[in-house]
Amino acid sequence: MNWIRQNPAWVMVGAMVGLLLFLWGMAIPLSAAPAPIGQAAQQFAEGSRITVLLTLIAGSAGVVIGVIAGLGKLSAFPPFRWLCDFYVWLIRGTPLLLQILFVWLAVPQFLPESMQISDFSCAAIALALNVGAYNTECVRAGILAVPQGQVEAARALGLSPLQTFMDIVLPQSMRVALPALANNLASLVKDSSLAYAISVVELTMVGYRVQAESYQPIPVFLTTACIYLILTTAFTTLTAALETQLDVGRKR
Repeated sequence: MNWIRQNPAWVMVGAMVGLLLFLWGMAIPLSAAPAPIGQAAQQFAEGSRITVLLTLIAGSAGVVIGVIAGLGKLSAFPPFRWLCDFYVWLIRGTPLLLQILFVWLAVPQFLPESMQISDFSCAAIALALNVGAYNTECVRAGILAVPQGQVEAARALGLSPLQTFMDIVLPQSMRVALPALANNLASLVKDSSLAYAISVVELTMVGYRVQAESYQPIPVFLTTACIYLILTTAFTTLTAALETQLDVGRKR
């Protein structure tokens, strides 16, 4: 969109402010809707905030995991490379719902009673591990896209391997990987709905509870779908503006 290309910084600010206003103000217009939506307006607002919080936590952790595992898949140290390969193969080859249930049911058994984690934390861990596996391939592809000549030139100028990676490789690789990472974030907004399976009261769980009480699935799930559309639109607008701000994909 031209308005995003012309004012990416303002679009980013607008998307973030608009998302915050929507999350904390959506109960007002929803409360004017007919039953059962109006009666559950506050529940929808709280569920939406849990969905966004889950997305932000898992998405941020997933980027860190993706960078570490992406470097691991390119590592010259075989055990670390094999471990990262196995992690990506395992996560991408099994259903997300199964991963969430495994973290929820199996992981607490290995922890002492004083370290038991909440349902929300279990969902965040599973979602972070899942999106991290997909981010791994995006980061790896971005690193491979950086010309080897630039790395050799940096080393010739006396930069250490860490300096070369932080100043030369990482910024360019993230610019290349950003569109794919943004797509994974938008998918994460929707994938977070599977947290309802372990009783996390996010947006989908709220919709399920309201329709179970009212026996009116059509208005309830239409409202839920509209809220998801608004959330994903806010995230995709934000990431599209970020891509433009970083000049991703533009020919020089």
